[in-house]
Amino acid sequence: IVYTILFAISLLPLRMLFILSDVAYIVIYHLIGYRKNIVMNNLAIAFPDKTISERKSIAKQFYHNLTDTFIETIKMISIGPKELARRGNCDLTLINDLLSKGKNIHILVGHQFNWEFANLMYAKQVNAPFIGIYKPISNKVIGRIFLRSRSRFGSILVATDSFKHKMHHLMQKQYVLALAADQNPGIPKQAFWLRYFGKPAPFITGPGKLSMMKNTAVVFVSFTKTGRGHYSFKTTLLAENSRDHTSEEITMLYRTQLEKEIRQAPSNYLWSHRRWRHEWKEGYRAVL
Repeated sequence: IVYTILFAISLLPLRMLFILSDVAYIVIYHLIGYRKNIVMNNLAIAFPDKTISERKSIAKQFYHNLTDTFIETIKMISIGPKELARRGNCDLTLINDLLSKGKNIHILVGHQFNWEFANLMYAKQVNAPFIGIYKPISNKVIGRIFLRSRSRFGSILVATDSFKHKMHHLMQKQYVLALAADQNPGIPKQAFWLRYFGKPAPFITGPGKLSMMKNTAVVFVSFTKTGRGHYSFKTTLLAENSRDHTSEEITMLYRTQLEKEIRQAPSNYLWSHRRWRHEWKEGYRAVL
């Protein structure tokens, strides 16, 4: 029943669906104030030189982008390949060059909007198996619906808790793997601690270590919102051969590029995430 309702909604044109997004914005920002304190605290950490008024302006646009992303994610349940191509500009020159050299590629992204849209775009256009690592949604019904939606154009989706068991089988042939590397680690003591917008923050160690294990190329992909429902995706090479670097260096390259992209478009990042929830303590790895 839930799928049928969402599928029916997804058949509406995006210009109509964005009316729902505008209503949702009023509800979550003005009426509920969803995570507003977290958003404003995060923006104060990231942009201490901006005025309160400037940070509020970023926050308001962030909430608009958040509700747009939710609506766009529903639209992806039924979006056709022609409309998908029309709504995303994806330069694959770097990806194709690396694949032609026989390289496996790990794509690292941040929680910029719309990462769900990017998954469909790259899965459809990359000329290699496209593996996406995802964190399962707690609601199993909604989880199954969006898993089906995310894999419509060929993504091989693997849950974080089962990736280790499936990794060897998935990586026997040339592949492209994508994951968001800016989430909080489960065990802060074991994380890489880096200065993120000037404040120590823990970063998961897996992406750097896995890249080195396979000596993959590492590519950062940034997302830019060029209009409502329209995006541009840009690739930046972080490392052609991961073993030329340490896993910490790969993570630092990722952190630096992500921070640069966020500064250029601050409202297009997921500020409702408690990125600085953990504090560095004695006994943790040194802050880099």
